[in-house]
Amino acid sequence: MTGVRELSLKDPSLRRSVALFRAFLREQSDPEHCYRLLARDAADQLERYTPLAGKVVVDVGGGSGHFTAEFRRRGARGFLFEPDPRELTAHGPRPEGAVVADGYLLPLADGSADVCFSSNVLEHVADPRTFLSELVRVTRPGGLIYVSFTNWLSPWGGHETAPWHYLGADRARRRYRRRTGRAAKHTLGENLFPIHIGPTLRQVRERRDVSVVAARSRYWPFLVNAVTRVPGLREIATWNLLLILRRSP
Repeated sequence: MTGVRELSLKDPSLRRSVALFRAFLREQSDPEHCYRLLARDAADQLERYTPLAGKVVVDVGGGSGHFTAEFRRRGARGFLFEPDPRELTAHGPRPEGAVVADGYLLPLADGSADVCFSSNVLEHVADPRTFLSELVRVTRPGGLIYVSFTNWLSPWGGHETAPWHYLGADRARRRYRRRTGRAAKHTLGENLFPIHIGPTLRQVRERRDVSVVAARSRYWPFLVNAVTRVPGLREIATWNLLLILRRSP
């Protein structure tokens, strides 16, 4: 896509947000475009805080490996850990060096990673506190943890059934089946969980093993930091929360 690099550098901007949103709408028909753009954007965000060249970057739950590929393109030593073997080949051949592993128990020594990366995974785990603790464990002191997730009360919280999840998850799934003729990929309580921004922010701020570098809306085109500070409003308006955490000494 022409201008992908330039667009992603302008964060926040309306043009960037529109480009990402259009790519998201084409995810089913053109996943390669969608995830390449998202990977470039995420790598740009990370490079605001640390250069990626030469760093060990662990991608937890990275699916078919677009993020890992982008990190490697920028000179990082990228490693992909994905719990679902089907996701590894969902959009092409299995990524080189990918490991099937549970994010609750990564096969890595303490402090192995310079950067631990997790994009849109936290809403799919039943125990986000344990998942976050594992990301922190494998990150070296002074290293960064990048975590983003779509919270339940976001307009996209129901994923493919959104925004009808506001009327109830079961009702939204029934509507999806009627409209598409197939079952929704995500089921609340099985592979999608109602995570919220306020409790998550309190949880990470109470931890002594990390400091919060940034807590902002990942995709919003303006007021990206301010919107996460307003209780109630942030649960709807943030859309997707991005946390940049630094591992404490």
